[in-house]
Amino acid sequence: MSNPVVTHQPGAGGYGTNVQTGEWSTGLCSCCSDLLVCALGCVCPMALSCYTANKYGENCCLGCVPGGLTAMRTHMRLTYGIQGTICHDALMTFFCGLCEVCRMAREIRIRNGEISL
Repeated sequence: MSNPVVTHQPGAGGYGTNVQTGEWSTGLCSCCSDLLVCALGCVCPMALSCYTANKYGENCCLGCVPGGLTAMRTHMRLTYGIQGTICHDALMTFFCGLCEVCRMAREIRIRNGEISL
């Protein structure tokens, strides 16, 4: 009896819409594609951070602690199969924090089917 030969490695399980491309569903500055997220981010960014963490299934305080947004972005990126590095996650949340929280909130809402592109 011969052993079967593996000719194709199985891929990781997929979630959401853009796992094949390895990209975010929206751009960093696509705030107007979801007016609820945009308005909440402009009026009260801390509330948007709490909302995003809660929708992602984390404690709502995660968005308020140092490094919390970086950790959530890294986990979200790995879960959804989005390309990137931890260093890039840290830089994006530090220098473009509000826009990045808006993008993460949009990503969650898109993948949960609450909004469409």
